[in-house]
Amino acid sequence: MKSRSESLIRLKKFQVDEKRRQVAQIEMMIADFERMASELDQQIEIEHTKTGISDVAHFAYSTFAKAALQRRDNLLASANDMKSKLEAAQDALAEALEDLKKVELLDQREHQRERDEQNKLEQQDYDEVARLRFRGQ
Repeated sequence: MKSRSESLIRLKKFQVDEKRRQVAQIEMMIADFERMASELDQQIEIEHTKTGISDVAHFAYSTFAKAALQRRDNLLASANDMKSKLEAAQDALAEALEDLKKVELLDQREHQRERDEQNKLEQQDYDEVARLRFRGQ
């Protein structure tokens, strides 16, 4: 039973670690998307300053600025999509942590039961020795 519960605990710990890695990876992706979008905002502002045209509808609006705006919007949309995936990954991590705690508690209870049983058997042995000594007197 011991090796089975230990294996189960190791499995649950592995699952928790994997969920943590997934959460961290998604958080890094969101941060990267948002950082790149911010850099594009700065490039767009520089382009607006350079050309003197900031109206997207203007016929002479910079094609670079248009492309940068589109890329920025795509990055922000991707970041928003990743935020919902992050939420799901965080929920999965919380669930995996709960499962690990349950298994650890069950394992602790099993170990406590084993210790209690061992103590009970030892006490019976001591009682038997005491009974035999008492009879011998």
